[in-house]
Amino acid sequence: MRTRMMIPLISALLLTAACATNPVTGKRQLALITEAQEIQMGAAAMQDIERQMGFYPDAEMQAYVNRIGQQLAATSERPELPWEFRVVDDPMINAFAVPGGKIFVTRGIMAHFNDEAELASVLGHEIGHVTARHSVEQMSKQQLAGLGLGLAMILSPQVAQFGDLANMGLQLMFMKFGRDDERQSDDLGLRYMTAAGWDPNSMPPVFDVIGEISRTETGGRVPEWASTHPDPENRAGRLRDQIAAMGNPQGRTNEAAFMRQLDGMMFGMNPREGYTVGSTFIHPDLQFRMNFPQGWKIQNTRQAVVAASPQQDALVGLTLAQGSDARQAARAFFSQQGVQAGQEVQPNTYTFQAQTQGGGIVQGVTGFVPLGGRVFQVMGYTSPNSYNRYANTFASVSASLQRETDPRYINVESKRIDIVEVPRDMSIAEFARNYPSTVDLQTLALANGVLREGDILRRGTLAKRIVGGRLPER
Repeated sequence: MRTRMMIPLISALLLTAACATNPVTGKRQLALITEAQEIQMGAAAMQDIERQMGFYPDAEMQAYVNRIGQQLAATSERPELPWEFRVVDDPMINAFAVPGGKIFVTRGIMAHFNDEAELASVLGHEIGHVTARHSVEQMSKQQLAGLGLGLAMILSPQVAQFGDLANMGLQLMFMKFGRDDERQSDDLGLRYMTAAGWDPNSMPPVFDVIGEISRTETGGRVPEWASTHPDPENRAGRLRDQIAAMGNPQGRTNEAAFMRQLDGMMFGMNPREGYTVGSTFIHPDLQFRMNFPQGWKIQNTRQAVVAASPQQDALVGLTLAQGSDARQAARAFFSQQGVQAGQEVQPNTYTFQAQTQGGGIVQGVTGFVPLGGRVFQVMGYTSPNSYNRYANTFASVSASLQRETDPRYINVESKRIDIVEVPRDMSIAEFARNYPSTVDLQTLALANGVLREGDILRRGTLAKRIVGGRLPER
């Protein structure tokens, strides 16, 4: 009886000790993570993000974005954090913050900004998540609930990466905030950019464009921002009301300086790192192709390409194997904790079982294929109950891996942004006729912030056209 009484008392003492003062509100906040731990987590996450996604290879653009971010962070409640601001080499429309002052924008969202103040508004919003310790509070609640922070479904890192990729990777990167957190970060971002001298009127249009892209699913890919940053009710309208209540302050937009940074930037996916033609995945730089099942959702990253079944109950994918030959790669794979080898069903192809963190089991088949001086690992897995249903599919995918030498598929280039000064007032349709692009009109309009059919690109405006990057259809 005494023990049962002590448990809630101990819990209450832990909670009291774990409460800290929120730097933004001045109120008490649950925080099982210290600021030193927060900074350490941010540094580790920075390395993970660079390894998994990579930073956009443009030193001038990186310095430019970091300079803007540092000016914004200096106006925040936590200027002493080791702030860093980086552009991630990914076509997703997203921006995200990790604890400790590490802020990231993708080149995908950069391509949809039209002046420097729009960039500042998103950086300011992400700074707000850090200063208000939104991630720290969420992680503290998870720890208190015993959920932990691990994403890997499988004990084996080589098996786990496939599941991680299907779930879009790092938990810190894709942690979903609540609407109250989003509203607070909007308010803080507006405050920071105004204090630093940027025009706050550039903030609402950013959310208008992201919202429109979310509704139209441009390019078949909804902005990740929309899933990780849930839209508070009437977000853009609320911001416009706040700006009006502030007396409609003006500030700098630096359109020309921003557009110079975008000129020549990659737009959309980088086909050199892999692209799909139907359900066939082709990698020009590594010179291979592989057929995935029709209807499976394909996800490509720098580490692996994976596809998930429509029912989300099976995964199949490919990555570079560890080892200089197939046998050595197989030995490395099966030496891992939690992985048990089965039969060798054909040369260098084996059935296996792997233990999950929760104590469950997945069953699959993996093959090690020498190709072009490299060893690739093809792997498919599902639950033991579903294995027989997917075994032939896994074998078919593995057998489809082959060398690609056709110049039509190898000699592909990415789309690029080309900045044009608009010579006279014109609609986006007229602009597209005069300055042809290799994207559809809707994509072009959203990249230029044109949301309504009657909107006009004014004379002297710097506008984007998208050039190059046509891919073979079959």
